[in-house]
Amino acid sequence: MMASCFIRCLHVRPVLNIARRTLLDGSVIPVASRIGGKVPLTENTNISWLQKAHLRTNVKDYGIPLKQEEVKDTRQEDNEYTKETIALVNNQLAQGEEGRLFAVIHVAGKQFIVTQEDIIIIHGPWPPTISDKIKFEKVMLVGSSDFTLIGRPVLPSELVSVTATVIDKDLSHVKTKFRFHKRKQFRRINFIRSPLTMIRINEVKVVGRVNERKDVEGLNQVFY
Repeated sequence: MMASCFIRCLHVRPVLNIARRTLLDGSVIPVASRIGGKVPLTENTNISWLQKAHLRTNVKDYGIPLKQEEVKDTRQEDNEYTKETIALVNNQLAQGEEGRLFAVIHVAGKQFIVTQEDIIIIHGPWPPTISDKIKFEKVMLVGSSDFTLIGRPVLPSELVSVTATVIDKDLSHVKTKFRFHKRKQFRRINFIRSPLTMIRINEVKVVGRVNERKDVEGLNQVFY
C-alpha cells in the first residue's frame, strides 16, 4: 500500500506558483514559474520588445533622454593652427633660438636618446673603427624645450642631422657561460668577452625648414 502511494507521488506534476509582475508602464501581468525553476513562464500579453528586454535583463530606465552628438567640422581651424605652429618653429630655427636639442636614434637594433657630447656604447660586433665619423640615418625624433619633430617612422636626412665619432673599441668584462646536461657526464664552462664600441655624439641639429617641399625629391632617399 505504501509502495503504491509512493509511486503515485512520483508522477504528480509540480505545482505552479502564480505571482504578479509590474511592468515599466505600470501594467501588471501574471507570471507563472515552476518550483525550483529559473526560467519564468509569462502569458501572451501585448507588451513591446523594449519592455520584454527590460523584463529579461533587469535594465533600469532612468528616463534620461538620448541626445545625438553632432561633430563639427574643424578642419579649417586645424589647418590654420598647424600653419601658425610651423611658422613659429621655422622662425625660431632661423634665429638660432632653439637651444639644446635632443634626438632618438636607432643604432644596431636599439634606440638611444642622445644629446650633444653624450657617449653611448654599442654592444656586439660593429664595423666602424676608431676616429671614424658617422652620420646617423635613422633619426626617429628631434626635440627641444619648445617643439618636437617626430618621424613616421624616421625623419628625413635633409631636415635633421645627428653626427658622431667612434672614440674607442674594447671588450666587456668576463662573462661565465656554464652548460650542463644531466645524466650525460657533460659539463662545459666558457669565459666570454663581447666587443664594445664607444661613440661620442658631436652634434644634433635641424638643418632644414619644417614642412618644406623640394622641387626634386628622392635622389638621396634611404629605404629601410
